[in-house]
Amino acid sequence: MRGRVLIVAGSDSGGGAGIQADIKAVTANNGFAMTAITALTAQDTHGVHGVHVVPVDFIAQQMRLCLRDIGADAIKTGMLHDSATIDAVADTLEAEAKGVKLVVDPVMYAKGGHPLLLPEAVTTLKRRMMVLATLLTPNLPEAEALSGMSIRTPADMRHAAQAMITLGCQAVLLKGGHLDSDNVVDILATPEGIRTYESPRIKTKATHGTGCTLASAIATGLAQNLDLETAVGRARDYVRRAMETAPGYGGGHGPLNHAHPFDR
Repeated sequence: MRGRVLIVAGSDSGGGAGIQADIKAVTANNGFAMTAITALTAQDTHGVHGVHVVPVDFIAQQMRLCLRDIGADAIKTGMLHDSATIDAVADTLEAEAKGVKLVVDPVMYAKGGHPLLLPEAVTTLKRRMMVLATLLTPNLPEAEALSGMSIRTPADMRHAAQAMITLGCQAVLLKGGHLDSDNVVDILATPEGIRTYESPRIKTKATHGTGCTLASAIATGLAQNLDLETAVGRARDYVRRAMETAPGYGGGHGPLNHAHPFDR
């Protein structure tokens, strides 16, 4: 086991996304997972049916205790829900985790479309979290909200990713799964340039938690001192295999096989 990863995100009672997916992804990639839970969701493969927000003081306390005792080599944030939560998380990161690599997954919607970030909190997310991020991992709807751009093609993705770099984050991985195409194109933008990852689309309903899983797998790679491009490539391969070998649970968007590295 190598690499300490603190995950600051919401819980998914169905086990396919959120904190549950994060812990599985970090563990399967040989890291050590810690958590600060920001919200509880009542959720299954069909969608989110209820949200209970955790008090911000308790979120910050969870973070502080992990960071001051065990420490972290990387931090991943997911569902932050509202401006008060974002401010509390950002304040704690600035006070307790300076210099720690930070992967920000700007979770705005569940797979079924339920909002997980209040609309008025988007500006707070941009102002507080993007400037701290080692890597930002938006999907296309999230990137449109953050960049203010319409994204319909891989060329649009490149422009949007470069635009988000100017907002303060060190790198952006813009995920292209929402584009209507036979291949999935992801764009990694850094101040040095653009790296494109492309792979055939997997025709499956097992897509629940793909974003959470990818971001946590990347954070684990960074915690293990992989360079950014290598961490992204390894995480993409991990998620693709998890989709290909998914167990087929549930009647909606099903969970991944996070444990496939342990399959004999």
